[in-house]
Amino acid sequence: MAIFETEIEDFKAAVAPGQRLIGLDLGTKTIGVALSDTMRTVATPMVVLKKAKLKEDVAALQAIIDEHGVGGIVLGLPKNMDNSEGPRAQSTRAFARNIEERLGLPVLMWDERLSTAAVTRTLIEADASRKRRAEVVDKMAAAYILQGALDRLARL
Repeated sequence: MAIFETEIEDFKAAVAPGQRLIGLDLGTKTIGVALSDTMRTVATPMVVLKKAKLKEDVAALQAIIDEHGVGGIVLGLPKNMDNSEGPRAQSTRAFARNIEERLGLPVLMWDERLSTAAVTRTLIEADASRKRRAEVVDKMAAAYILQGALDRLARL
């Protein structure tokens, strides 16, 4: 079962020291991917995967996990501003169950409210073109989500 923010200690205990974490921003058409360093202090935007069927999505994630020594997954949970959950959150929870089962790694669900908005604002302030923002916003949102979890894990 996916682990939620309130159970972050369980997630930390489930991931071996020195293993990286992967952060995912699940969209309707893409999956933004970010990767932590082995000390779990910095999240780096990595890649944007085009969503396909679950089998292909899992294979793409498995390749990244194997290549980089990943021990856990931080998945953004799209909650509404009033903390309720809609259809996207339900879809994300289903995705979490599926990847946890298929990849065999603990999944930490992390509140992603305003992550895309914060990243977009930063890119606009950096004078990134609309085209450039579209190319990088998902992987940067994944890094934003992962960094939030890393910062919280560091305080445990």
